[in-house]
Amino acid sequence: MSAPRNQHGIYDIHDDRFRKLVVTSAGLDRLVTGLRWAEGAVWFSDLNCLLVSDIPNNRIIRWVPDAMGDGAVSVFRSPSHFTNGNSRDRQGRLISCEHGRRQVTRTEADGSITVLADSYQGKRLNSPNDLVCHSDGAIWFTDPTYGIMSDYEGYRADPEQARRNVYRIDPAGTLAVVVDDFTQPNGLAFSPDEKTLYIADSASSHDPDFPRHIRAFDVDGAKLRNARVFAHIDVGLPDGIRTDIFGNLWSSGGDGVTCFAPDGTRLGKIRVPETVANLCFGGPRRNRLFIAGTTTVYSVYLATSGAQTP
Repeated sequence: MSAPRNQHGIYDIHDDRFRKLVVTSAGLDRLVTGLRWAEGAVWFSDLNCLLVSDIPNNRIIRWVPDAMGDGAVSVFRSPSHFTNGNSRDRQGRLISCEHGRRQVTRTEADGSITVLADSYQGKRLNSPNDLVCHSDGAIWFTDPTYGIMSDYEGYRADPEQARRNVYRIDPAGTLAVVVDDFTQPNGLAFSPDEKTLYIADSASSHDPDFPRHIRAFDVDGAKLRNARVFAHIDVGLPDGIRTDIFGNLWSSGGDGVTCFAPDGTRLGKIRVPETVANLCFGGPRRNRLFIAGTTTVYSVYLATSGAQTP
């Protein structure tokens, strides 16, 4: 592993292009602490709030910024059925991956819950982990076994699916496998033009033979083609990932958030004092990166903005 070319505060700069994406004078803000395992960050621009899953505590918390910059914290949902990943569809509705009930759900405008997927070919899903919504109305999600490996992030159970699949729910509600050769598929994100889907493979931090990389696929309607390894994480595992308006990919990892150019070049890293599981862009101009660390939710202002979502 090569050393960074330059370190500037919380930033490791590997490529000069990274300087144009960060505000070197901006520090890392601690917004919420006291969580057990922060995940599933999603920003609601219309409601001016951030939702974050606290998986072992079986809840989703809500953070609302205030004039003082500290923000107000409340419980959005408890129990959350050990919800992990969250996203929003193009109608602005909350879409969630529940470890506990091993399903993907949608929260309707009236607060009711609609189950979008809980089984495939008559067998229960493993533990839906993360998801992303396409502009055509389809929902793509990953289904590793993390949520059934113990009673800490769900309920211990034997997997019923023979593989750890990546699925697509089409706008009519039909569920289909789009990739079936991952060790443990995790976070996923579309490029801004939705022509590329990135998927993290994060099997084990203890075995060097297991993958800890991000793969890229060409999106061809409901199919994925031209699979290739896009980038490797140098510390820890890739988990949640997001893209910005320039097509750069921002990935969580063991010691912070790493930014990769669209060609896979490692541009730099934002160092975080805890393992990062997930992240999202938010704020009025979507230039604030919210970071779900192990016990703490952090944020940092950037000189780029997240790819547009509701």
